Amino acid sequence: MDGVPLELTGFIGRGEELRAIGAALGSARLVSLVGPGGCGKTRLAIRAARDADEDAYWADLSALGDPAAVAEAVVAAFGVLRADRDPMGVLASQLAGRRILLCVDNCEHVLEAAADVVGELLRSCPQLTVLCTSREALRLPGEVVWRVPPMNREDSVRLFAARAGDLGGAAEDPVIATACARMEGMPLAVELAAAWSGVLSPQEILDGLDDRFRLLVRGPHGVAARHQTLAASMEWSHGLLEESERLLLQRLSVFRGGFAASAAQALCADEEPLGVLEGLRRLVEKSLLTADTGGAVTRFRMLETVREFAEQRLVEAGASEAVRDRHLAACLSLARSLRPLIDTDKDAWRSAVSGEYENLHAAIDWGLSRDDPSGGRSLAAELPWFWHSSRRGREGLALLRKALALGDGERTPLQARLLTGLALVADTNEPTAGAGPAAEAFALAEEVGEPRSAALALALAAIDRFYDDLDAARDLAADARERGVRLGDGFVRDSADVLTGIVCHMRDDHGQAAALLEAGLRGLVPRGDREVASTACGLLAISVAHGGDLHRAVELAREALALAEPLGDYHRVGAARVALATVELWAGRRENAWAAVTPMIRVVEGVEPPPFMPGFCSCVGELHLDAGDIAQAVGWFERDLVNPGGAAGRLLTPQSRLGLARALARSDGAAAAEHAAVAMRAGRELGMPGLLADAFEVTGLLETDRKRAEDAHHEALALRAEHGLRLGCVRSLEHLAGLAAAAGSDVESARILGACDRAREEFGLPAAEGDSTPEREKGRSMALEEAVAYARRARGSRARPSSGWASLTPTELSVVELAVTGMTNPEIAGKLFMSRATVKTHLSHAYAKLGVANRTQLGTVERG
Repeated sequence: MDGVPLELTGFIGRGEELRAIGAALGSARLVSLVGPGGCGKTRLAIRAARDADEDAYWADLSALGDPAAVAEAVVAAFGVLRADRDPMGVLASQLAGRRILLCVDNCEHVLEAAADVVGELLRSCPQLTVLCTSREALRLPGEVVWRVPPMNREDSVRLFAARAGDLGGAAEDPVIATACARMEGMPLAVELAAAWSGVLSPQEILDGLDDRFRLLVRGPHGVAARHQTLAASMEWSHGLLEESERLLLQRLSVFRGGFAASAAQALCADEEPLGVLEGLRRLVEKSLLTADTGGAVTRFRMLETVREFAEQRLVEAGASEAVRDRHLAACLSLARSLRPLIDTDKDAWRSAVSGEYENLHAAIDWGLSRDDPSGGRSLAAELPWFWHSSRRGREGLALLRKALALGDGERTPLQARLLTGLALVADTNEPTAGAGPAAEAFALAEEVGEPRSAALALALAAIDRFYDDLDAARDLAADARERGVRLGDGFVRDSADVLTGIVCHMRDDHGQAAALLEAGLRGLVPRGDREVASTACGLLAISVAHGGDLHRAVELAREALALAEPLGDYHRVGAARVALATVELWAGRRENAWAAVTPMIRVVEGVEPPPFMPGFCSCVGELHLDAGDIAQAVGWFERDLVNPGGAAGRLLTPQSRLGLARALARSDGAAAAEHAAVAMRAGRELGMPGLLADAFEVTGLLETDRKRAEDAHHEALALRAEHGLRLGCVRSLEHLAGLAAAAGSDVESARILGACDRAREEFGLPAAEGDSTPEREKGRSMALEEAVAYARRARGSRARPSSGWASLTPTELSVVELAVTGMTNPEIAGKLFMSRATVKTHLSHAYAKLGVANRTQLGTVERG
């Protein structure tokens, strides 16, 4: 019953109608409840949804002013996360195979768009049934149009009595029965009339209806009688209001999606606040407003029919523009009053803005349409943080671009804030679209003296550079952090720490990465900055796992998901689920890993191109490869390559290439080798030693020559040991143990495997296969670092001559070749991703093997 509205008043009668609707839903996939406003379509649909056997979901279109928003509203009804592209395709993929009843309420004002969306879903989801309410049929093939009849006389009288609060007399009064008959059994009309039962006698109510019906029967030619009947009820109810009540009702018609009493008081600032509150009470009593008192603050709402009627009267009175301007001013005042929460409690800020978003959106639309659009532009500048982390981000981009266009050429603080806001929203909605507006926003903010906007824009510019230049991203983040500290801007400071931590993470400096990510989290989480906090927590989980603590890594990944899920953002939720699935798979808990990604797989399958979720396709490919499903694994890895996300492809696709290399190893060795070579080049060019080590590992697995395979695995081991990639060291050692066994070195192999058994237990890795032997048990006495040293010694004693060029290891040879070119030790260290001390050690070994004392002599030794 996701989103099906609660019934705040008792449901009266309609038993026969509900049985007929249930039968229609049992035989048709699309049933439309069609009838005039106020005939009870929505209440019937609510009750039918609650009676249905299927899971029911509710999409209310009444607040939509833009037909283009219908698809998003329907997607949102299912709680589906925001998709960067093709939201209907995403929804269709998630609903595939599920028996569901979708209720789409109030279609008439967006009829064509509603028909398109419903038609597409029905074609895509064979198990879906749709129940619509509308004043007009959707005119789709197979649609059963169920005309909502008037309530029968008995039920009408019972409804009148219930709404009048009369438990006896009204139900027996023949005058009331006559009045209900004259109102043609329209529930809204009956309820409006009943609201006056404490003021007028039954006869006066009946007399009042006579006057109003005569007036509207003589109305414009061509208006349907049922519309005249509803209009008669509305006209009559409106006519019985005091003048102050009429004025208040008309003014309130500018609200969308409900409002609080404080908002009404702000709109009616020329009235006494208590007078406005009393007016609201009277309008609730007369059924022209509904009041939801279930939350901390009462929310008032007009039925859409009432709102449209009141809005027409507002226009006729010539007051619409002035009241809409007041509404805009009130919304702007509200948004500004909430602004401090952005820095202290962003969860509370998001909640407050979300509750008022329909009003804020309507006010922005109005403001941007005015000759002086400054009010609308100012309000748009208050909401980028909401659009940044909600499924309304695409809508926000459009509004911000319109607001910026209206200020084209301006060099003002407002334009700088709007441009910075655009960069912020683009960060999560167009994350890999190339150079964004952040650099331009920074320059303008600097020029016009907007230091906080400049600091945020600089942090966003660092993110823009992340995909093509990690060093530039790190430098920009450092500058942004300094500004954040100076300005007291906690978000900029902490997000800069996180971004720098991500660069360290990518460069496999996981100790420094963990320190920076943890520092960022300490500030981000208490403020409710879930967006960056979830990213930081997920990456921290991976860094901690590399360091050999899978238990803590899983806890951190779960925390990342808990931070991300309330946002409804594919990018953040997808990344968190990738982190969780990755560490669960490393820990050997395959079912948990699949459970982490399964909710997102339907989002990606069948949608081309899929939404941007970094690492997701590679992660699912790894799960299929682990399960032995090569075809599925190849499909997911290849999906990652055809949708690399623009500039992100160079950074994010190499792991999928390595996955493809392993998947294709037996069927297409040449293609596998090419994928591994591309990944190795990327590792060198990007300065990512972990990626380079992974590429060496895969190269070793593909290599048919034992010596070359051993060399590749030793290269991987050296990189992993140098950078503290302890889980990877275990894999490298186990590969080398296998090669040693193949070469007849059973003792060496067993001892290395024993050390790996110990490491697996300590790190939380699953136990390896193989029987225990005395030599394997001896190996358990070695810590991981001792095992690495043992494997290196064993290699040297077994495989190479003691002197000459042939005695050099591949790493020693690489160091020598660079030294001969004139590179310094620090330069060699940077090139080969090792410390200066390690370079010095390799050179000393090379000197000894080649019989030289220094670099100068090294250049004179002929290579044999």
